[in-house]
Amino acid sequence: MKQFAVIGLGRFGSSVLRNLHALGHDVLAIDTDDKKVQELAAYATHIVCADATDEEAMRALGLRNFDVAVVSIGHDIEVSVITTLILKELGVGYVVAKAQNDLHGKILSKVGADRVIFPERDMGARVAHNLVSSSILDYIELSPEHSIVEIAATEDMAGRTLRQLDFRQKYAVNVMAIKRGEKVIVPPKADDYIEADDVIVVIGRNESIRRLEKRRLE
Repeated sequence: MKQFAVIGLGRFGSSVLRNLHALGHDVLAIDTDDKKVQELAAYATHIVCADATDEEAMRALGLRNFDVAVVSIGHDIEVSVITTLILKELGVGYVVAKAQNDLHGKILSKVGADRVIFPERDMGARVAHNLVSSSILDYIELSPEHSIVEIAATEDMAGRTLRQLDFRQKYAVNVMAIKRGEKVIVPPKADDYIEADDVIVVIGRNESIRRLEKRRLE
């Protein structure tokens, strides 16, 4: 299982934290605001009040051992950039950084951010689901209860029909469409076959989608 760190617990960072927690993952959370640390303690495996620009403090927390770090510090560009740089120098494999604007995003990329997020364009829930599973290609939160997910077909799905896969009965989600290259099959029929490179678009309650994701991660 991947190890995640979320640095900066504002609206975006707390959203990523809550969604990673809901997906059942261990998360280290870091913020300089002790009040936020206390409020969000229930959603983190380990949560600390610390300065992310303090390289020794980050080293002491074992950040170099984490697979993914999300830098969600947006209000202070300098702090955001320094934190991203420190994480890469410590050896974090994949750093996702939140940007205020295009210039901020360019700077983050220059110092090593593997992915730059613009909150106006990317939701915390979408980011969390993308980080957890490479087969989850896109995640759109329709409401607090329902979402749409694009899933890359796996080997065990190829050559089987939607009737045989029975997403509705097994996971309580409905298949809205099948993407096959430039072609989109909407709505798909029960006897339509899934091919190896297909993308399956499903809709359902968030808890149902989480069950589907966990099944695919096992």
